[in-house]
Amino acid sequence: MANEILKDLGFHHIALRCADIDKSLSMYKALGMTEKVRWGENENLIVMLDIGNGDIIELFANGGEKYAEEGKWQHFAMKTADVNKAYETATKAGFSPLTEPKTVPLDSSPEKMTITCAFVKGPDGEQVEFFSN
Repeated sequence: MANEILKDLGFHHIALRCADIDKSLSMYKALGMTEKVRWGENENLIVMLDIGNGDIIELFANGGEKYAEEGKWQHFAMKTADVNKAYETATKAGFSPLTEPKTVPLDSSPEKMTITCAFVKGPDGEQVEFFSN
């Protein structure tokens, strides 16, 4: 069934906080996943892995004990061509605003990437990102 409100909305990625990002990368790559893009370094390192069909797992290096109570699951992202419309629609529907839409150039490799994103909080405290690149 098609989405009649946000017609191009689709799944983009799930983000996980990692206590040991090198171990996580090794284990996920052993499942055949490939590194798509990375940026940041040390505790700010973020790596997106393609699971093989274009869907993404995003790994954050900052997942130590400070996030034990929140859990390792950070957010899930929905891809859309119109981040502003998705954000406005969500906040009007009762999602709590977290981060207004913004465009961010990433110093990523293997190539530079610019994204537009916004975050809202759902009824159970889950974070939802609207994402475009």
